[in-house]
Amino acid sequence: MLLPSKVTICEVAPRDGFQAEQEWIPTKQKLEIIKALATTGIQSMEITSFVHPKAIPQLKDASEVVERSQDLTNIRFRALVPNARGAERAIKAGIKKIKLMLSATDSHSISNANCTVEKAQNNHMSTIELAHRHNIKVGGSISVAFGCPYEGKVPIDRLISIVDRYNRQGVYEVSLADTTGMADPVQVYETLGVLKSLFPQTTFTMHFHNTRGMALANVFAALQQGVLDFDSSIAGLGGCPYAPGASGNVATEDLIHMLERMGIETGVDLEQVILVAKETQKSIGHDGGSYMLQAGPCSALSLKPTGQQKIGK
Repeated sequence: MLLPSKVTICEVAPRDGFQAEQEWIPTKQKLEIIKALATTGIQSMEITSFVHPKAIPQLKDASEVVERSQDLTNIRFRALVPNARGAERAIKAGIKKIKLMLSATDSHSISNANCTVEKAQNNHMSTIELAHRHNIKVGGSISVAFGCPYEGKVPIDRLISIVDRYNRQGVYEVSLADTTGMADPVQVYETLGVLKSLFPQTTFTMHFHNTRGMALANVFAALQQGVLDFDSSIAGLGGCPYAPGASGNVATEDLIHMLERMGIETGVDLEQVILVAKETQKSIGHDGGSYMLQAGPCSALSLKPTGQQKIGK
């Protein structure tokens, strides 16, 4: 079995985890959580989204959150942006990497962005050009990539078309998001096999939600396809306000626990992440179904599997 020896985790609780919360999380509290996460060894974080405040009121303090996190030089921040206006705000606040917002289906795109997929990708060019002028890195995303709550399973041809367009726009990093947890491991493995063979120059990252309890199994399928970058959220927080049935992301502490049990390095301190997740759970008032917060890590965590082949990052 071929598995990577090391992967990178991007913590998305400050964006995906917080955006679904109805009760306002004070900016000070958000910053405390972000600063605590920065002590765990996490090297990458999606810190917020520069959407219109009326669309996601919880993230109306995006600029302040980014500006007041600039002293955290040990972590790479990125922000989700829906358009050029959002990108302008992100760049002004100090963001060095943006992720473009896009859906796999027209139904979800209209609900989430009030336009079709084609129009959304057409609009991306002004954002990409703006980013390039300011030497800002750009990544792409595809929400509901494995299943849409409105249209069902997404045809592989739709994903191929979207990734091809991203490439023609100069975007070679694409996040595949299972926004409502509709993916299964076989689907993930086969989809990645097709996309990686057609777009070998593209780096695919994975963003799994645990709506139906298959997020970790889907991570394992992606690992077998050589994926090295995964999004996750402490305490399993998360959800999309514009996707019916969406629930939390795969919990960061659960993901790290599984990876370390398999001998895959993350560079993140599991015990410290669990502590931050517990404090976040207390301050917000709930979690998203984290196994580590319920049962804790296996006592035999230090035991590493043998006989596995590894491929370097």
